[in-house]
Amino acid sequence: MSKRNPQLAPERIILGIDPGTTIMGYGVIRCRGKAEVELVEMGALHMAKIKDHALKLKRIYDRVSGLIDAHAPDELAVEAPFFGQNVQSMLKLGRAQGVALAAALAKEIPVAEYAPRRVKQAVTGSGAASKEQVAGMVQRALLIPNEDMPKELDATDGLAVALCHHYQLATPKMHRGGGGWKAFLADNPNRIRKG
Repeated sequence: MSKRNPQLAPERIILGIDPGTTIMGYGVIRCRGKAEVELVEMGALHMAKIKDHALKLKRIYDRVSGLIDAHAPDELAVEAPFFGQNVQSMLKLGRAQGVALAAALAKEIPVAEYAPRRVKQAVTGSGAASKEQVAGMVQRALLIPNEDMPKELDATDGLAVALCHHYQLATPKMHRGGGGWKAFLADNPNRIRKG
């Protein structure tokens, strides 16, 4: 039986994952309507001491499955590996991402994937923002006290992915198959001045 109050705006829980094979950052947020967002949990899974890559993947799967069991998210959002890294790094990150997605799909949770620049743009307004800038905006958006901020920024990166997904869902018109001036003009014919 759901604990969610049907008289309030619809509530969604989003699990955000910043995949990695040394550290995987994660964040869980609760959203009600477009504006109300609160922190549920954030953290990081440390795997530097695990030498076997397959065991790291199992740890990722187990942790994501545990987060799903604990919070019953409505969606999972994951950051996609970015290009420009060496092939081995890309392969390892792709596997980590795939394992996180598999954990969600095994429990029939919808998944979404966002490029790192898209996450930064959604949270800070700049696709070139630093991890520190992302952490600062996540802290402000979720009203996280200074003493609760993690020392490592992987957890806030996971929260940033969750927030990016929330913003995407809150403004679906902006992200539906294109956009730009052509879409704006088509959607707003009364704003066009002729002559």
